[in-house]
Amino acid sequence: MQIEFNLFYHLGKFLIMIRRMFSRPERWQMFIREFFRQMVDIGVGSAFIVLLVSIFIGAVTAVQTAYQLYGTPFVPSSYIGLIVRNTVIFELAPTFTALILAGKVGSNLASELGSMRVTEQIDALEIMGVNTESYLIATRIFAALVTIPILVAIASFAGIMGGYAATAAGSYYNVEDYVQGIRMFFHPFDVQLMFIKSFAFSFIVSSISCYMGYYVQGGSVEIGRASTKAVVYSCIFVLLADYVIAELLL
Repeated sequence: MQIEFNLFYHLGKFLIMIRRMFSRPERWQMFIREFFRQMVDIGVGSAFIVLLVSIFIGAVTAVQTAYQLYGTPFVPSSYIGLIVRNTVIFELAPTFTALILAGKVGSNLASELGSMRVTEQIDALEIMGVNTESYLIATRIFAALVTIPILVAIASFAGIMGGYAATAAGSYYNVEDYVQGIRMFFHPFDVQLMFIKSFAFSFIVSSISCYMGYYVQGGSVEIGRASTKAVVYSCIFVLLADYVIAELLL
């Protein structure tokens, strides 16, 4: 009963936080400035690590696929590009990017808001009449909804190019077969599904991290715990949402 009570308690607080963040900001200039600052922190600050990881994931996927298909006369070599493309678009780009950002962006959001709560900066903003849910939480969630899908698109392109580079550097198959496989059996819905996942994962990572940091109580130890919980819960719900979306749309 205690676990069930805590579940509904936190769910209620989370929904109240989401509802209040949609209230009209008192000062649009402050809201827009904070929104763009968060876009830079979330998007530009995470672009390098996402790009680097995606290149190597695509390269490893191509090498392992080529190894499995090597010497198999019944499977065309162009299927390497097909498998890499579908794997990257369907799963690796949206899910791995979300998991990476859960560790980098999620922990940063939780610790930043937690520090503001512990040092009473949030209380000071509320005393001045600022809607803190709108100013602090909405800006971060909206910035994540804009920048993370862009990062996912970059990750998918980088993953496919990483497979291209691995195929060009390896001795299993030639580059022409890889390019032909990338173009085979392409459906625009594959890209749409990737962006559906990226938007869902963006909301999950940003909202859970903001919730954990916004409602911190205590000191520096609790901030660290909130940051850890934000990463763990974000990863769990990203994987759960990945399964649910796949079941509903595929």
